[in-house]
Amino acid sequence: MLYRKIQPFIESYLKSDSNKVLIIDGARQVGKTFIIRQVGRSLFENYIELNFAEDQNGPRLFEQVRTVQDFYFQVSTIAGDKMVDKKNTLIFLDEIQAYPHLLTMLKFLKQDDRFTYIASGSLLGVTLKKTSSIPIGSIEIKRMFPLDFEEFLLANGFHRSAINMMREKYLSGESLDAAAHGRVLDLFKKYLLIGGLPDAVNTFLADTNIVKVRRIHRDIRAFYADDASKYEADNNRKLKIRRIYEMIPSNLENKKKRVVFQNIEDRRGKRFSDYQDEFEYLISAGIVLDVNAISAPVFPLAQSVGKNLLKLYLNDVGLLTDILYGNNIRAILDDEAGINLGSVYESVVAQELAAHGHRLFYYDNRSKGEVDYLIEDYDSLSTVPIEVKSGKDYTVHSALNSFLNNEDYHVKKALVLSNTREVTTRGRITYMPVYNVMFLGSEGTGEA
Repeated sequence: MLYRKIQPFIESYLKSDSNKVLIIDGARQVGKTFIIRQVGRSLFENYIELNFAEDQNGPRLFEQVRTVQDFYFQVSTIAGDKMVDKKNTLIFLDEIQAYPHLLTMLKFLKQDDRFTYIASGSLLGVTLKKTSSIPIGSIEIKRMFPLDFEEFLLANGFHRSAINMMREKYLSGESLDAAAHGRVLDLFKKYLLIGGLPDAVNTFLADTNIVKVRRIHRDIRAFYADDASKYEADNNRKLKIRRIYEMIPSNLENKKKRVVFQNIEDRRGKRFSDYQDEFEYLISAGIVLDVNAISAPVFPLAQSVGKNLLKLYLNDVGLLTDILYGNNIRAILDDEAGINLGSVYESVVAQELAAHGHRLFYYDNRSKGEVDYLIEDYDSLSTVPIEVKSGKDYTVHSALNSFLNNEDYHVKKALVLSNTREVTTRGRITYMPVYNVMFLGSEGTGEA
């Protein structure tokens, strides 16, 4: 059984007397239903699970429900014997985005306070826009991601004490010994191949068979590409959403890696604003990660974000390596000459940073080049630039050097992530192994 770091958060909520309903948001297939079901059944004598996507495709019991009493009545037709009281009964509203009116009802269910509630969904950003009355103050939304690298280590038998030791060495600026580094780097490369989608990880653990894992990847990728049809009535928009999604791997193989808006429909003069709704769909669905350009990287970064330059990454690195390399694992495991893994390493770092709560930004300067990522260090109220290197020339980074030489940016430190074992600091730049990204928490470069 896979351990998920969101589990204690869900347990804490369900044990509390919160005045809000918790909604676990995130892409399909990241494990939302499984973890809520697991925790809910362990904490409540009476567990009721309502899947509104299935109901929408079947009996539609909840399609016309508009009052709390009507809601209770429909639940009673399914699990009336389990409707006891708040202490003993949990009602899990799965895929709540299928019925946007039920998002509004959460406020009234919570006010009635007869049972305990938790919900899950995807596309909540898009769904809330279509909701006539947003229950502000009555819901708490927590995003869930695929397994991050720490969870992948735990799934592969890595003991928590070993991860704690790694964290201590990271915080003190120490390197792992050669044997430990080799073991962690080997699992990191396997993570590049498998990714963090639970079905893929479980298949890998059960069979150690890349062909079976890739079947999972292809099924999920097709599912993501087709999913827009369930939520978009406009066929033209569906096609554009699918086109943008399918362009991501080829975009990442280009030097700039960013979206070229005129390529989406092969029409000149197109810009971000022409596809804003399509981008919002993909981002809200959790199936892509957006990285926004910053040209004036001063803290806080959000005040300088520009929408005219945008990079998109797939939400899971395993999906990308399937597209790029298929069943050939040697390109990643053996560091084969002539194979540029830059997009793969950048993707996994984006995945890790997002999972740890970072908004994703990169530095773009027409004359001085690009820096892969910028994160915020709240302790020093400054920006931390990050360069990701997949090759052996990890000390070559002219754009980062120019970035650091600009005193207006007030940069205290910078990070270069690569396959190197040794942690070294030269001036304000710290070089460290790429797997240490697992310790970059959302408060900057501290503990995750």
